[in-house]
Amino acid sequence: MSCLAWNCRRLENLRTGRELVEIIRAKDPSVVILAETLTDDARLEFVQRSTGFDHRWVVPRVGRGGGLVLYWKASINLKVEDLDRHYIDAVIDKNTENEWRLTGFYGEPDTARRLKLGQDEKLGGVRRPYNQMQQFREVIDEYGFMDLGFEGSKFTWSKQFENGASIWERLDRCLVNNRWFLKFGGSKVYHLSCNSLDHIPILISLSGLIPPTRKKNFRFEQMWLSNSSYEEVVVSAWSSGGEVGVEGDILRKIDKCGKELGQWEKDVFGNVRLELNRLKKDLVKEERVAMVSGNNFKERQIKKEIKVLQDREALMWAQRSHVLWANQGDKNTKYFHSCASKRYRKNSVEGIKDEGGTWRTRREDIGEVMVNYYKTIYFSGGEGLHRHIRLCANSDR
Repeated sequence: MSCLAWNCRRLENLRTGRELVEIIRAKDPSVVILAETLTDDARLEFVQRSTGFDHRWVVPRVGRGGGLVLYWKASINLKVEDLDRHYIDAVIDKNTENEWRLTGFYGEPDTARRLKLGQDEKLGGVRRPYNQMQQFREVIDEYGFMDLGFEGSKFTWSKQFENGASIWERLDRCLVNNRWFLKFGGSKVYHLSCNSLDHIPILISLSGLIPPTRKKNFRFEQMWLSNSSYEEVVVSAWSSGGEVGVEGDILRKIDKCGKELGQWEKDVFGNVRLELNRLKKDLVKEERVAMVSGNNFKERQIKKEIKVLQDREALMWAQRSHVLWANQGDKNTKYFHSCASKRYRKNSVEGIKDEGGTWRTRREDIGEVMVNYYKTIYFSGGEGLHRHIRLCANSDR
């Protein structure tokens, strides 16, 4: 299980919304806490559908400021206990031996009233007032909290100025008490990257489980049909290799067609994404240079380029959604909601039993067990297949 927390500053922004979806797709958190959403419930509901969460709890914004939202999956036994304009307090696995409390807290927007920890967590700008740091330490000591630390960039907030100066601060953190730490002692906090806002998201991975990296599977995209060369790629890939014969030939043609479409998609539609990835890597390097040199001109230039490309990508996705809706109309409302809520969920097989009843968890072993199973069915002189057909027929009676 993992939790994502982010001061997202105006969730109605297209770039911010798109980046949030990308982060959730990549990290697959079970719970998400967003602060300073500055938007209405309709937008928050749209984000919920887009990210595939089953539940949400909202603290409305006050006027034109604030706003909190908590999203979680149906697989998480979570109950909201209390809320305020500054926090949402929830309990997970209540009344069980695994019960623990999760509180998403949004600090005072007035910087003069914020509690901060130490001078070593700030680079650039004026020094933090001593009383702010001391009050924060007293609160931590009084309730027995400990900072879980982090992996990644040292700071969670930054601001760049036209004169080349910058300010970096660690404003976002995860605090736990001793009882929680004994239960989840291997947990880790990751500072993720962000290009659309001055705050970065943090990911808390319970029991120290590193978020898995997933290999991108081949998926047909509706937007491909808008390009006239799509059909040519399919016909060319399918026609190569002669006529269709045994099932092996069909599988080879399907595989070749998928590879050709994948390369074609990168050439035609993927240039924006590739350029974004390149610029994001360059930005990480330039931020380090700016911290040492005190000059952020190159950093700000890269951020401007990233924003332009993010706008293009966000508009492409927004236009795509509108086209689909216009074509299908309200008759498919449930269909679109189902697609939006299920699209980004992770489908994985954690383990499988082989013929001898041994539990296999390694990726290679899982694949081998599956292949051997179907070989037994289809390549045992027909008897294996006929036996399964008889079993299915008998079970339907």
